[in-house]
Amino acid sequence: MQLLVNVDHVATLRNARGEGYPDPVDAARICEKAGASGIVFHLRGDRRHIQDDDVFRLKKSVSGTLDFEMAASDEMIRICNEIKPHLCTLVPEGREELTTEGGLNMEAVYEDYEKRVIPALNGIEISLFLDPNETDILAAHKLGVGAIELHTGNYANAADEASGKTELNRLKLAAELAHELGMKVNAGHGLNLDNLPELIKEVPYLNDISIGHALISKSVFWGLDKTIKAYLKIMEDHG
Repeated sequence: MQLLVNVDHVATLRNARGEGYPDPVDAARICEKAGASGIVFHLRGDRRHIQDDDVFRLKKSVSGTLDFEMAASDEMIRICNEIKPHLCTLVPEGREELTTEGGLNMEAVYEDYEKRVIPALNGIEISLFLDPNETDILAAHKLGVGAIELHTGNYANAADEASGKTELNRLKLAAELAHELGMKVNAGHGLNLDNLPELIKEVPYLNDISIGHALISKSVFWGLDKTIKAYLKIMEDHG
C-alpha cells in the first residue's frame, strides 16, 4: 500500500496571488522526502490549479510514482504522451464542479475509450476513476486497463454511520471484484485522518491511496513532513 499525495491545492494557493509560491514542485519534494511513494496532479482544461509548466517540472523532480489525473481530451492525451508519467488516471471533468464529483460513466464513454482514448495513450499504464459499481468495473476490465481507482467520496461524505458502512461494503465488494479480474485497486477522494483507518481495515487489496485536499489543508497547521508521517502511520497500523 502506497501513499500518493495530490499537490493540486498547493497550486491553488499559489494561483490566488500569482506570485510564484508556494510551488507544488517544492511541495512534491518535501512529500517524497517525508515518505510518500509518489505524487498526483490533475491538469484541468481550465488550468484552475496545476499549470502546464508544473507538469513538466514534476516529471523531472518526482522520483517515485507520478500519477497524471486527466480528462480524456485530445489535448490532455497529447501532454500525457509527451511527459510519459508512471500512471494516467482518467477522470470525468465538469467545468462548473469544485472537485471531481463521481466516477466515470462507463456506459457513456466505453466506445470512445475503446476506439480513441486507450489506443492513443501509447502503452502508458492507465487507471480509470470509478464508482464502486460492478458494471463499471467489468467494463474497465473488458477495455484491458491495468488498474482502477475507486471513488471514495460517498464513503467519506456519508451522512451517518449506517450510510458509511453501506458505502464501505460497496467499496469492499468492488475491490474484491477488481482484484479477482487482475486489476490493481487504487482509491481516493475525500479521505482524511479520520476516515482513512476504517477504509484500510475494511477494504482489501488497496494499492495506491491518493490524498490531496485534506492532507494539504492539515499541513497548513502541521507542516507537510508531520502530516505525511501521520498518514503513513495510519497505513502502517491498519494496513
